[in-house]
Formats: sequence, C-alpha cells, structure tokens
Amino acid sequence: MEFFCYHRDRPGSLALRKELLEAHWSYMDRYAAEMVARGPTFAADGETPTGSVHILDLPDPAAARAFAFDEPNYQAGAYRDVLLRRWRNTLGRTMWDFPGGRTGGNRYLVLGLGAGHTADLDVPPDQHDLIAYGPLLSDDGATWLGTAVLVRASDPEEARAVLTPDRYAEIEVHDWAFGGRPS
Repeated sequence: MEFFCYHRDRPGSLALRKELLEAHWSYMDRYAAEMVARGPTFAADGETPTGSVHILDLPDPAAARAFAFDEPNYQAGAYRDVLLRRWRNTLGRTMWDFPGGRTGGNRYLVLGLGAGHTADLDVPPDQHDLIAYGPLLSDDGATWLGTAVLVRASDPEEARAVLTPDRYAEIEVHDWAFGGRPS
C-alpha cells in the first residue's frame, strides 16, 4: 500500500531541523527500499524549509502512522502537523526514475484537497514533467480525498494547472526539491 506523508514545519523550527538533520536522514535510510519519492518544501525564498514530503510503499495504515509519528523531527516538535493519506502511484515509478533527473527547472508539490466528486484520477496526457502523481485516499482506499503531484514546471501557476481547479476545495502549491542525503 502506498502512502503520502507531508510533515509541515512549525514556524521557527529551522534551528531544530538543522540540529536533527542527521537523525532525520538516518531514520529515512531505514525506509530507502520503500520510498517512491521524498524531499523538502520551501518558502518563497527557495531556501527556508516549510515541510517534508515522503511517499512510501508500506504494509498497512498502522505502519504508515508509525513512520509519520516516530520521525525524529515530529517527535522533537519541529512539525506543526502531518497530512497522511493512502496514495496510488499512477505513474508506476519512483522519483529516481523520473526522466528529467534530479536537477534543472523548478519543482513543486501540488496538493488538491477534495471537494466531493473524484477528479484527476487519470494521469494527464503530457507526463513529461510529472515526477509523481496520484490520488489521496482514505485508509481503506475506497474514498477519494484529493490528489498529490510532484511536478517540474516553469512557475507555481503552471504547476497548479496540472489539476482541474473547480474540482477541489483548495489547491496548494509548494516549492519542492528532490530529497535525501547529498551525493
């Protein structure tokens, strides 16, 4: 089962995140085989972290909750909240398989928070800039709750346009970068 996890930073937690960076990476290393995608989101300045995205394949919702809430930054209070949902990998690949590579161009997390009827279940025809794409689902996988996308785009508006705007209660767009230990 695949899960989308977005830890949102608590304001003023940058020093704590820096202090816990190695603990965070060590924790994530334990899940390397299960990772579909990972990486930080940033404020408009492109440098200040605002959150941390992880998409993983885990056995069940209990394992996903343990992953999300045992994470060192969460345990230390660096995160203000966690969005944790079942997710379906409609591209069938990991971010490391993205043909556009790890660098070049602007990268974004686009979250469409559902408003009733399902939307954007099918992958858009132009997949060239899609890094990860899939629906956010209830724990049992039966109810559509939105859509999560990692995409390369020229700007936030182009990234937002990946989703059908009038089908969501809200669409969030966050600067995002490929995550993991520096090579």
